Amino acid sequence: MADRPLGQIKDTCCDYQSVESIQGDTFAKIQELMKARFFRYYKLNLWRECPFWNDNGLCMNRDCAVETTDESLLPKEWRQDALGALKMSPVGSTFQPFKVCTYKDQDFCLQEDPLDSDTVYVNLLDNPERFTGYSGESAWKVWKAIYEENCFNIVDKMAEGCPTCAATNQHESQAIGLAPAPSNKADLDTLLKDLAAHPDNPNEVCLEKRVYYRLISGLHSSISIHICDEHFDRTTGNWGPDLQCFVNRIGVHPERLQNIYFTYALVIRAIAKLEEYFSEYPFKTGDNAEDSRTREMIHGLIKSTRECPPTFDEKSMFKSDNAKSLYVEFRDHFRNVSRIMDCVGCEKCRLWGKIQTTGLGAALKVLFAYEEQSLKYSTNPSLLQRGEIVALFNTFNRLSESLEAIQKFRRLYSDRIAPPSSSLIEKVWCNVKYLFAQGIRSIFHLSSSMQVPIPKFLTHLLQQQVNL
Repeated sequence: MADRPLGQIKDTCCDYQSVESIQGDTFAKIQELMKARFFRYYKLNLWRECPFWNDNGLCMNRDCAVETTDESLLPKEWRQDALGALKMSPVGSTFQPFKVCTYKDQDFCLQEDPLDSDTVYVNLLDNPERFTGYSGESAWKVWKAIYEENCFNIVDKMAEGCPTCAATNQHESQAIGLAPAPSNKADLDTLLKDLAAHPDNPNEVCLEKRVYYRLISGLHSSISIHICDEHFDRTTGNWGPDLQCFVNRIGVHPERLQNIYFTYALVIRAIAKLEEYFSEYPFKTGDNAEDSRTREMIHGLIKSTRECPPTFDEKSMFKSDNAKSLYVEFRDHFRNVSRIMDCVGCEKCRLWGKIQTTGLGAALKVLFAYEEQSLKYSTNPSLLQRGEIVALFNTFNRLSESLEAIQKFRRLYSDRIAPPSSSLIEKVWCNVKYLFAQGIRSIFHLSSSMQVPIPKFLTHLLQQQVNL
């Protein structure tokens, strides 16, 4: 069996094994839930102008295009809700309704205006997130704005001790070919197993800023995995996993793998807190039986998480003397990130970027903006808009698919290191090398923690990855 990550996930209440256990119990359930009518359709404005810079760099590749849905095919209840809002809106001299405020104080991201005539419905099953060919200056500019202007200026600090992290701010074309796929079991261990949290550094960034950065990095890494897992092979004309793409974007960056698990843990905590809310929520698909099934599926999904302790402690956040200002800064930075999604030049990338930032924003709102007693539909029916609920669960599904893809890439790694057709002797020799490398690595870490000089020959062996 391929190696699995071990140890505590930094800044959470759980370890990698617990997250993978939840993932194993919930993956089939979230996949089935996404087929439900309520979660298939998402309403948004795909063509809102970029508010931060002038950019006409739209992707002309046909894979970038989004197929919209005829509203007449959707439940009457959804259209009636929008018409009801329209009728209740005051009318100006031009007979145009006042647009609703796009933010409430509790919101962590830009909300779609239901009265906006430019909004459209999209069937998410017909528009999967995958590689579209969108890259270059436009894509780089989006992530540069997020990391450099909306991450508390802590990117360099968070990347300390990671020699490959400099590629984060490089142009994508410069990063390609950064590293080869691993060629032995020790390499695999370095990439996918040694993810456990290290002891706290008294000089490290405060918890709130670390959480924010890990969330953004986890989102970015998850999106990268989707691209690598659904990559178009121009030679064969088929879609499938691209191992080298995964290695370049994720595999040589252990901290990015950590942050995907972190983001998953945070989102599942938010969903678990909404159990009572969804037990009362009216899904309004026009089919009472469908609504009941959807409610039961959500209940079953949340029930599967109860076997593990809470994955994230939101009450540990915003406790310092400057908690109020830090909270506002945290929220406003994330709001900016949600607005930056309107600067993405690829329609399909923009669609999924907006969905996933909205989903994370909904999770943050649930965790940080409301007390427990306010997380009930009977007392707070306006807690979440329909679009936020659709986005929250689709985001959880995308994170789940990322963890599933990581396991797939583990198997690809293992097959490359010791193919299934290898002889028994070859497999035994491969495992002997792996165990030897593990022993050397353990000595190295122990010596470092005790500040004991490390013999040069051990350092040399470790640097060579014990490639015997």
